[in-house]
Amino acid sequence: MKILIVEDEPQLQEVIRRTLEKERYVVESAGSLAEALEKTGVYDYECILLDIMLPDGSGLTLLEELKKLRKKENVIIISAKDSIEDKIAGLDLGADDYLAKPFHIAELVARVRSVIRRRHRDGENTIQVGNVLLYPDNFKVEVAGSPVELSRKEYDILHYFLNRPGRLVNKSTLAESVWGDHIDQVDNYDFMYAQMKNLRKKLSDAGADIEIKAVYGAGYKLVE
Repeated sequence: MKILIVEDEPQLQEVIRRTLEKERYVVESAGSLAEALEKTGVYDYECILLDIMLPDGSGLTLLEELKKLRKKENVIIISAKDSIEDKIAGLDLGADDYLAKPFHIAELVARVRSVIRRRHRDGENTIQVGNVLLYPDNFKVEVAGSPVELSRKEYDILHYFLNRPGRLVNKSTLAESVWGDHIDQVDNYDFMYAQMKNLRKKLSDAGADIEIKAVYGAGYKLVE
């Protein structure tokens, strides 16, 4: 799960980053509107934490651009501006939530979890495809009721595909989402192939009735 922090205050940006990384999110950041526009134009994110007051413009401009591009990122506005007009403007432009500064970091994490859960799981606390059950809040996986031990990246890959059953995912998109922006610029994907091979073997050995199939020349697809 990849998150973009759009915040020009370095200390707050770093606190949010460290906290979300402890929650096992892949975190990227932008300190200006221009940088945020560049990143969202190239990469996709599960959630964007957006400050309205940026040094080179309003965060609402980013919301307008996302709307024009018909991008589906969840957006939580985090801003010291707490007027009703700003809230209405942000929500009208597609923001999913609004959190006024100062805020408790635990509340921010809870809201991130909530908007992602609503997007992918209709509010459910678990994800199930076939006999594979994943618990995002405590990073556990079960196959037919029995626990399966996965490495961090194996879990992240499975989590990504369980949210997208039947959808073809190309290698660069998977790499960006699980390892972070710019990983698509590496010379090869050997690091990903090894993790994928291990994950597929563990699922098979556990008796999973799903499979992450390689689609030659295209990427991967989770099928039952």
